Amino acid sequence: MTGRLLTDDPVARSNGPIVFIVEDDISLREALKRLFRTVDLNTEVFGSAAELLQHKLPDVPGCLILDVRLPGVSGLDIQSELAKANIHIPIIFITGHGDIPMSVRAMKAGAVDFLTKPFRDQDILDAVVAAIDRDRRRREKEGEVAGLQALFESLSAREREIMALVTTGLMNKQVAAEVGLSEITVKIHRGNVMRKMGARTLADLVRMAESLQLSRIKR
Repeated sequence: MTGRLLTDDPVARSNGPIVFIVEDDISLREALKRLFRTVDLNTEVFGSAAELLQHKLPDVPGCLILDVRLPGVSGLDIQSELAKANIHIPIIFITGHGDIPMSVRAMKAGAVDFLTKPFRDQDILDAVVAAIDRDRRRREKEGEVAGLQALFESLSAREREIMALVTTGLMNKQVAAEVGLSEITVKIHRGNVMRKMGARTLADLVRMAESLQLSRIKR
């Protein structure tokens, strides 16, 4: 990825969601900007992929409206580049020349919607609301996982091993045999894991392990 999305603009510094619009048709670009302002959405507009990639992504919920056909790099190419850079902002495609294979490719790659011009104001507004909601939920999920990861890293190496094993459904006796410890020692480690991870039940701990994508550790 050769560039980033917006940071140093006053709009970007606010906590509200931002709709990024990449459209080379200035009349449509400005019309969309006016439309989103009627529902109090912050917007940033760009005429090309190059303009977009010169900016940095703010740490707020948002979405990206991309014209499929742009000067230079296409909207679909931008989608691929963002995915490679591990940037997960939801994308809504708009186009005046869409076809089924193109829309299928975009949706399979994670696009929220694929709208053909001319589209109704309500259609683009609905798509943006859905995209921002998706981005907000993704951010909340990532925040939860980051918190769990910090707790997991506070465990000792042995406690991590015990957690990985007990959350696969093994009983204390089986875990003890797996790691070469006494059953009482496993119980102690398990209690420490529950306390440090803030898990009230084994089911809580299993859900945490699933969120952390822990795989069974074998000796």
